[in-house]
Amino acid sequence: MASNDGDTRRQFLKQASLGGLGLGVMNFRPIEEQVAYAAQNVNRNSNPSDLEITDLRVAVIDGIPFRVPLIRIDTNQGISGYGEVRDGGPKEYALMLKSRLLGENPCNVERLFKIIRQFGGHGRLGGGVSGVETALWDVAGKAYGVPVYQLLGGKYRDRVRLYADTSSSPDPHEFARRMQETRIERGYTAVKMDIGIGMVADIPGALVNTRAHEPVGSRELQSQYSGTYGEYGQIDHPFTRIQITEKGLDALEEYVRVMRDTIGYEVPLGVDHTGHFDTDEAIKLARRLEPYTLSYMEDMVAWKWVDKWKRITDSTTTPTATGEDIYGLEGGFKELIDKQAVNLVHPDLGSAGGILETKRIGDYAEDHGVAMMLHYAGSPVGYFASVHAAAATQNFTWLEHHSVENDDWYNLIAGDTVAFDEGYVPVPEAPGLGVDLNEDVIEALLIEGEELFAPTPEWDEMRSWDRIWS
Repeated sequence: MASNDGDTRRQFLKQASLGGLGLGVMNFRPIEEQVAYAAQNVNRNSNPSDLEITDLRVAVIDGIPFRVPLIRIDTNQGISGYGEVRDGGPKEYALMLKSRLLGENPCNVERLFKIIRQFGGHGRLGGGVSGVETALWDVAGKAYGVPVYQLLGGKYRDRVRLYADTSSSPDPHEFARRMQETRIERGYTAVKMDIGIGMVADIPGALVNTRAHEPVGSRELQSQYSGTYGEYGQIDHPFTRIQITEKGLDALEEYVRVMRDTIGYEVPLGVDHTGHFDTDEAIKLARRLEPYTLSYMEDMVAWKWVDKWKRITDSTTTPTATGEDIYGLEGGFKELIDKQAVNLVHPDLGSAGGILETKRIGDYAEDHGVAMMLHYAGSPVGYFASVHAAAATQNFTWLEHHSVENDDWYNLIAGDTVAFDEGYVPVPEAPGLGVDLNEDVIEALLIEGEELFAPTPEWDEMRSWDRIWS
């Protein structure tokens, strides 16, 4: 091609990149210009086909408000991608995958996911695989110069709707006032309240069989968040045999009635953390709250009790939701969806298997007429990973924001990425996840004994035979 032809092509591409030409015009241009136009945003410091993973490191932080191991995957071309092990999970869930990734091309995200998928599981066990998958997408997006949602097939929305809860109170009016002032007046258009049987346990005659779940020498119900094996918080719902009386239902209803009187009915309101009790009690409570048109009641029994969920869902007009601890579409979501056992599926990207698996769950639910909401309670990395999954999934409703008033959480974000705008978050258009981290803040939040993305050579070599079939 003559030099003046080259100048003409460069001028054409400059005009195209400035928005002067539409994509449709490319159909009528020479093939060289079509290729150049398609590749104009590719990172020129990167050759994606020659990318290799050279390292995987972690930095465990706390105080946002939970403990979160941040993951960084490094490459031979200076591009790094970030993920996170789900809140409360250990860094080892990610580090054990390192030896299976070194030397691989991080842009082969689905292939690598299939290599490491067997090492994930429900709850925090899914955190390592999910966090690594997220970091791979971040690298791939940066290598190709496009936001992650574009690699998933594009976006359905330019901004993602958020929901949030607020701290509860034994006084229903104080509880509602907090929600109104700290959430509704800040622009949230969807909210959730945590009300459980623990809030009425001290009312005589509100509950049946709590004394079996009280600490020795105490008359208080053990916490549903207890991590001690054998305590109420670690006993699965069907086996506590706690029941709610009419008096208990009256007291729980009062919280919801006052909340609705305060925030109104335009704002979707969900309920979570109701406590550990079985199917009949869940049905009683869901029916009692029908007049308040809740958007959903979440995790009334464990997600694995699919037939119990279907019975609850079929017995009330209050919508139901579960799924934040399920790993993978086939790991539990598929049966819930196939049986129409819940009205909404509720994955946490940090347990579900990462960004693409979360989209798969949403797409499958959409095909069966089930909506999807997203749980989230980690760092800005998992937050924006969830934003990309939400943007690329049609039946998405709203995403949880769990660190609304936590300054450290916001300070982790470097640059001008917008994390909150009147109850929504704009979908980032920068390459990869579209968020950079402030390493000074990461270092300030490191747990005791942890270093900032320290080398991890002890995890370089594989020490097992991974095949799970013969």
